[in-house]
Amino acid sequence: MHRRFWSKLGTLRVRLTAWYVLLLSLTLILSGGYLYFQTQHSLLAQVDSGLQLAATQATINLDEENGRPTFQNTEVSRNTALQLGQSGFAVRVISPDGAVWDGIGDFASVPVWLPQTTAFATIGAAENRWRIYSQPIDSGNGRLVGWLQAAQSLGPMQETLERLLRQILLGLPLVVLIAGLSGFFLASRALRPIDRMTRTAQAISASDLALRIGYQGPADEVGRLATTFDHMLDRLQSAFERERRFTADASHELRTPLTTLKGRIGVTLDRPRTRGAYEDTLRSLEQEVDRLIRLSNDLLLLARLDQGQLRGKPVPVDLSDVLETVVGQMQPLADEKDVTLSSEIPQGLLVDGDWDHLIRLFLNLLDNAVKYTPRAGRVTVQAEGHDTEVCVSISDTGPGIAPEHMAHLFERFYRVETARSRDTGGAGLGLAVAYEIARWHGGVLEVQSKPGEGTTFQVRLPVPPRGGYLLARKE
Repeated sequence: MHRRFWSKLGTLRVRLTAWYVLLLSLTLILSGGYLYFQTQHSLLAQVDSGLQLAATQATINLDEENGRPTFQNTEVSRNTALQLGQSGFAVRVISPDGAVWDGIGDFASVPVWLPQTTAFATIGAAENRWRIYSQPIDSGNGRLVGWLQAAQSLGPMQETLERLLRQILLGLPLVVLIAGLSGFFLASRALRPIDRMTRTAQAISASDLALRIGYQGPADEVGRLATTFDHMLDRLQSAFERERRFTADASHELRTPLTTLKGRIGVTLDRPRTRGAYEDTLRSLEQEVDRLIRLSNDLLLLARLDQGQLRGKPVPVDLSDVLETVVGQMQPLADEKDVTLSSEIPQGLLVDGDWDHLIRLFLNLLDNAVKYTPRAGRVTVQAEGHDTEVCVSISDTGPGIAPEHMAHLFERFYRVETARSRDTGGAGLGLAVAYEIARWHGGVLEVQSKPGEGTTFQVRLPVPPRGGYLLARKE
């Protein structure tokens, strides 16, 4: 119920102002009430002190006449009575049964009150209230003779408290009004960057992510929120641009073999041909279809890696077997190009991973190295085991990579046009796939290269915790 009430108040600045006014009102009411009751207590304590003093002065002037206490009729007694009366005190002597024997001041207006012991009391109607102090009068042998009572009207104190209450009640709405306006102004000023963020977010679309808040104020909570929002927009813009480039490159790479397929089929169907010509055409079409399959598989793998939907969980794998398998598969290609392929792989290198994905990772790197190494060149695979990771280096004696290409080497569909071009049949996804597979395994893929001196790719993969396990192995 209260949530619906606060939601109906509208904007955040209105709710903040309402909360501020509510809390301030409660604070002022509590502090005003405390001030009122504390003042009442203080004034009443002053009245009681005055009554005790008046009773003490009156006791000095007591005398006994006809067996009952009365006030002396001397000059000193008359001066004391005059002072007490001018101060607003009324003093009287009453019998044990409540009869008034003598008095000083306006004692006749004081309501009758017969005490039981020494005490203070407040008696009378609302407009005629009195504060009375009573103390016993004894005969000296412990026998009660009567009571001495000092009284003072509470009218002046009541007027003081009423004036204080009026000031509190009149000042409270004014203070709350000023505080409400000030709170609304401060809330509007503090939330102004959020309004700017809202307008910026409303103006942003998928086709235009260049808008920014550009906050210039202090680095407070709102400032950090605005800065974080701008950084988020930077990341979104980079992601959208990367996705657009990826979509455009993927469309281009898919269109090229499809166009080739359609052209070759059209030329083949243009006129009758011999059986050998048809076979040559089908072999050429098969190569293009294989290229499409590889491209589709790479795109599907990258999409699953991006979405975290890659099947399987890392298990302990003998990386030595993986590397030996990959080297064995690439040996025929190396022999065909007259490239020396050597390996230094110790046994018992264990990592957490997936056998198929690790095969694909190192097959892409080794295939890349063999393809771009000239005849009579050399490709070397080295592996080393450490306490926390396994390092695998694949080095070639190829033409190397220029520095301006190094930062983009693992981007999707990126090619080093000078040496790594479409002539090799690749689509520019091999290194990107290898990079993402290494990341999925919790490792890193790095490259070092100098033009004319060759290239080295290094993969670092974490080792599994020590303990017993079954090795994942593919025959």
